[in-house]
Amino acid sequence: MKGRILVVDDERNLADLVAMALRYEGFEVETAGTGALALARAVELAPDLVVLDIMLPDISGLEVCRRLRSRSILTPIIFLTAKDATEDKITGLRQGADDYVTKPFSLEELLARVQVVLRRTKPAQEARLSFADLVLDEEAYEVRRSGALIDLTPTEYKLLRYLMINAGRVLTKQQILDHVWDYDFGGSDGVVQTYISYLRRKIDGLIHTVPRIGYVMRLPR
Repeated sequence: MKGRILVVDDERNLADLVAMALRYEGFEVETAGTGALALARAVELAPDLVVLDIMLPDISGLEVCRRLRSRSILTPIIFLTAKDATEDKITGLRQGADDYVTKPFSLEELLARVQVVLRRTKPAQEARLSFADLVLDEEAYEVRRSGALIDLTPTEYKLLRYLMINAGRVLTKQQILDHVWDYDFGGSDGVVQTYISYLRRKIDGLIHTVPRIGYVMRLPR
């Protein structure tokens, strides 16, 4: 996984556009439209980076940043704002932001800044996910269970990776569609059930159905 990013902006269309672009680049993305929700999500999700609008309807982005830093939450923050005066940028950086992007902006520039900030702030990690006796090696692009290689299609691999990243968390079919299939996928959520069944034939006992909600990866009870 490239990382989990929280996008905070009360302009829903803009937040969705930024989230879509980040997902297309391989990030897991959550959104929030208020400062209060941003604070709650930042604590709950522990994102690798926050893209934060300053002009929010309740608490300003500057105050959100200050409160996060006062709680010793050091998640990197990129401010996204229409305020482009030098003093505004200085204020934002002094509050603890790692970068400052002004509106209007290009998605290419924002994506580049996200990558730069993550490279600078995120420690190098081994590209390996594990759950129970299951190991997914992103560098080797292979999955093993108890040491035995499991042959997966690209879509099965991507689905399994998303389930492992969120092990223990119940995921809806729509969440899985949004993160595993292309953002412009036009099919129904029945494809999720189909691929879950494919994975279960190869990885028995770890993927569970939560009726009327979705699926979760957990140990057998």
